[in-house]
Amino acid sequence: MLRSLDIRDILIIERLELTLCPGLNVLTGETGAGKTIFLDALGFVLGWRGRAELVRAGAEQGEVIAEFDLARDHAARDVLKEAGIPAEDGLILRRVNARDGRKTSWVNDRRVSGEVLRQLSDALVEVHGQHDDRGLLNPGVHRRLLDAFGGLENNVARCRTTWSGLKDAESALADTEARLAVARKEEDFLRHAVDEMDRLAPEVGEDVRLDARRRLMRASGQIRADVARARTALGPDGAEGMMRNASRWLDGAAASAEGVLDDPMAALSRAMEEVGNAEQGVAMALEVLEFDAAELERVEERLFDIRALSRKHDVPPDDLPGLAEEFRARLAVLDDGASGLMERKRAVDDARKAYDAAAVELGKARTAAAKKLDAAMSRELPPLKMERASFSTRVARADPGPEGGEHVAFTIATNPGMPAGPLNRIASGGELSRFLLALKVCLTVGADDLTMIFDEIDRGVGGATSDAVGRRLEALACGSQVLVVTHSPQVAARAAHHCRVEKTVEGGVTLSRVTPLSDDERVDEIARMLSGDTVTDEARAAARALLAA
Repeated sequence: MLRSLDIRDILIIERLELTLCPGLNVLTGETGAGKTIFLDALGFVLGWRGRAELVRAGAEQGEVIAEFDLARDHAARDVLKEAGIPAEDGLILRRVNARDGRKTSWVNDRRVSGEVLRQLSDALVEVHGQHDDRGLLNPGVHRRLLDAFGGLENNVARCRTTWSGLKDAESALADTEARLAVARKEEDFLRHAVDEMDRLAPEVGEDVRLDARRRLMRASGQIRADVARARTALGPDGAEGMMRNASRWLDGAAASAEGVLDDPMAALSRAMEEVGNAEQGVAMALEVLEFDAAELERVEERLFDIRALSRKHDVPPDDLPGLAEEFRARLAVLDDGASGLMERKRAVDDARKAYDAAAVELGKARTAAAKKLDAAMSRELPPLKMERASFSTRVARADPGPEGGEHVAFTIATNPGMPAGPLNRIASGGELSRFLLALKVCLTVGADDLTMIFDEIDRGVGGATSDAVGRRLEALACGSQVLVVTHSPQVAARAAHHCRVEKTVEGGVTLSRVTPLSDDERVDEIARMLSGDTVTDEARAAARALLAA
């Protein structure tokens, strides 16, 4: 609900602070007093595209602040969340228009773009009038309005879910077909590559091991002779034999040496043990260095094969086993492709059947809702002196989509025998206003969250028709907020809150003011609307009668 509007230096408004209330609020005043300017200012703070020059003459900038109350489940909260703005119970919109044309916008003290304001506007306010291209005159929203009227939200949600399932299944099928197509193109290559890798069967780390083995075998021819000589020098004919002789000689002399030879003999024993270990290690090394030319040839041939395969597939040698597994998996896709493809196709068929069933059910429900809406409109039009007009909700087939396969359009024929057509192309100004009012009365669903604005919706009508318009606006405002700009005393008399817009000239400057009216002031204002500039006692009596009706 729009709680207040603060306008500063906009067009001919110097300063205006207006408090609005639930129920039916009306703005009245003579033609040219500035009622449209009030709506221009509201549209400006809501981000609508309107007049380019709004700043009052002589001012540096114009500013409009609008304050709204938000229910806990208000749709505007989703817009705020998407924009990263904390949602509170109160919502304050502020927009400034500088003299040079620059426009700056804030929501709850957060700088925002005009697009965020427009998204909030769609959730906060509905404007109905002869230029209502954002609301009921916009064919793009007619299907959504019909769905809301028929209570088809669950049907639409089911249709969206099954549509999403169908698109997912089709995407999975397309992906499988694409992978199969690629696999078929490279089938010969894959089978040859897998066969080649299976025959070679390279292992992780094998390249390094083979290279080290090859280098060792190549070097062994040069170092084996030296290693053999070292073994001879360490063995029985070398150091080991000499140390055994020394140990035998010292052992024979030890008995008479009074312990002097104990330490040398112990050291000699340790040395003999270490020499034995060295001789054993050298012997083992000689066994390792023992090879034949055929083995070297086999090692080099395998090493070259592994490295050639690595270069062929442009991967490190250690990645060859993993690449072989990847090739096998791609072949498995091809080998299992027929059964997998059939499974994907069955999934698409099942998803399409589910979507078609949901779409058909939604289409039938829309057709039934259209008939109910047409019947409701046929009851609303006669009291508005449009008994010769007819309203029709056209539900036509359209391309399937997430919300079904129907196109919905509201059409009218203002006279019998005339072809029906779009609302804004068939009806005159006054007729269009009454059609929009009747349609809004019928479509009122969730209106508690919206501020509805009707701009001179009673234009071109009077008398009993104006009274019917006023009573419907009053009913529409029950439990919600409706703001009406009107020249009709019958409409003004139905208001719960009445403000007068008047234009004055102060110091050669034209200014517009909005004044909330007391009960007595309302009588005088409605009397003026009935009789003109001269307010008579008879006009006041007629005004009181309208207010009491």
